Amino acid sequence: MPVGPTSSNLNRLDLKTLRLFAAICEEGTLNGTARRAAIAPSAVSKRLAELERLFGCELLTRDPKGMRPTLAGETLLHHTRRMLASAEQITLELAEHARGVRGFVRVLANLSAIVQFLPEDLQAFLAVQADIRVDLEERPSSSVVAGVEEGAADLGICAGNTDTRSLRPIPYRRDRLVLVLPAEHPLAGRDAVALADTLDFDHVGLHQESSIYGTLRDEARRLGRPLRLRIHVPGFDAICRMAQAGMGLGVVPERIHALLGPQMNLTAVRLSDPWAQRTLNLVVRHGALAPAASLLLDHLHETFR
Repeated sequence: MPVGPTSSNLNRLDLKTLRLFAAICEEGTLNGTARRAAIAPSAVSKRLAELERLFGCELLTRDPKGMRPTLAGETLLHHTRRMLASAEQITLELAEHARGVRGFVRVLANLSAIVQFLPEDLQAFLAVQADIRVDLEERPSSSVVAGVEEGAADLGICAGNTDTRSLRPIPYRRDRLVLVLPAEHPLAGRDAVALADTLDFDHVGLHQESSIYGTLRDEARRLGRPLRLRIHVPGFDAICRMAQAGMGLGVVPERIHALLGPQMNLTAVRLSDPWAQRTLNLVVRHGALAPAASLLLDHLHETFR
């Protein structure tokens, strides 16, 4: 085999071959891939052999259970999936341009931003910029940073205590964390409470990747106390329902309680700890943004100013 690919023979790499490689990884057999692609198994085998010659390394291992990617194959599969997704996105976006859309902005945001602020902020933006499309996806704050770094989105919104790594952080909004609990709970009559005063009670928490859960866990450790987490749930509405059912205390942004709490007869008590007052940050890569993304960034940052 050659040492590796060169810029000249990489020109022979095409999307059809990459789709076949991804299908082999998913199907595990040449026959299964051939049925899926409606071509002969020998044609699949030939494409795979050409791909391995091109890259100069073995991409798949063969064993009685089928075919599995090697470490090099895993690397190729990762990039292949990104390339195929980008190719599909190109098709969709160019079709939209043909219908008069002026630009696309891809946004990754954490749950707090999506539920509290983005519905009204995006509605106001799109009322003025009706020919711009915004593609919004919810991710935990750490995944927001990774996605923007990798180019999966033009801008992101994450919790202010998130490591933004190579990205440029820009303030977006402020919020405050509160306890949500039934009116008959022993802590319900207080104006404010410290996290330390809640650790004798059960808690209901967001999923383990959420910044709010991570903050509660880390602060409890710092206090030398366990966080008595009874259950993880996927969203703020589930936290409120669990708190309503007496499953434990919930910690949510104050605006979330204003939206969901009253209809569930839940009381909110402010957390007095300094970290309970938070900033949400916009994050972007350094350098110039596309015009549509720049317009949205300016609009969202203006809400902070």
